[in-house]
Amino acid sequence: MTRLAPDLDLCQTTDMQPDVELGRRMGYELKRAQAALRAAMDEALRRHDLTVPQYACLELLDQRPGLSNAELARGAFVTRQSMNVVLRGLQDSGLVARPPQAPHGRALPARLTTAGQHRLAAARSAVIAIEQRMTAALPPQRAVRVLADLGRMAQALEPRSATRVTAPDLAGQGSPGAAG
Repeated sequence: MTRLAPDLDLCQTTDMQPDVELGRRMGYELKRAQAALRAAMDEALRRHDLTVPQYACLELLDQRPGLSNAELARGAFVTRQSMNVVLRGLQDSGLVARPPQAPHGRALPARLTTAGQHRLAAARSAVIAIEQRMTAALPPQRAVRVLADLGRMAQALEPRSATRVTAPDLAGQGSPGAAG
């Protein structure tokens, strides 16, 4: 058990105690924060006729035009099959364009349309406001450290050989991206 403060036990060692309340377990609090973030994003993105996976796809394509379905799926934390549905919906809405045939191989590179760029800009403002609200209780330097710590925690659990498409780094616009 790691003691962070005189009255705070944090269950994060190999001798994890089963009687430690959930609110003092790292995984539980991370999931609680993720669920709250996802719910707030769902509500805000609904006003822009987007889902969280659609928003994540638009962010990824804004930062890296030409990504394939598989790369988008990894970056948005969904299956390739789910990303196919997401991409078809975004194409049908005129927000994403893909060529009718793959220029080489089987991958169809996707890119944002002008309408997609406009929808993303409006939705991004809403998401940034949520992330700023989420981190407002932290001093700015602490928020930077938390972001770095979260990255290290994720990296510690990722398979060593995993190819990773990094989710959009919205830190330049005020906070980290999460696709939830």
